[in-house]
Amino acid sequence: MANEQMALMINSQYIKDLSLEIPHAPQIFAEVKSQPSIKVDINVQPAKLADNFHTVDLNLNLTGETEGKTLFILELTYAAAVTLNVPAEHLEAILNIEIPRLIYPYARNVVTQCLMESGLPPIMLSPLDFAAIYEARKNSAPAAKESGKKSNKKN
Repeated sequence: MANEQMALMINSQYIKDLSLEIPHAPQIFAEVKSQPSIKVDINVQPAKLADNFHTVDLNLNLTGETEGKTLFILELTYAAAVTLNVPAEHLEAILNIEIPRLIYPYARNVVTQCLMESGLPPIMLSPLDFAAIYEARKNSAPAAKESGKKSNKKN
């Protein structure tokens, strides 16, 4: 039993990059009368570092608006370094679905704390379905390649 390797081990998770802009501060704080509208963009970027050793970057880009003005722009790259001992056919799904699912609550907490500490209204991001995000990205990739082929033929 001591020689058995864990299938998935998160070696570390960390804030790789964090940026918060409040372009209209301090005047905008007097204008915030209701919960701002929030636009959230999510991206997952796995990378292989060595045999069985990978990183997964979870990129969260949030833009908050109130009364037609940008309230804030927050960009977070939250990352995990992981060791995976899984069959090759499961690797892509684990890197794009399972690892982001495991680290997202921590990234979400960083976003919430950062916004609250900067004097903005508390915002709680909803749970995400990383399987659906992955499938949508996978399905849009062939369409993007196909449109690229069409545009190349015109040139």
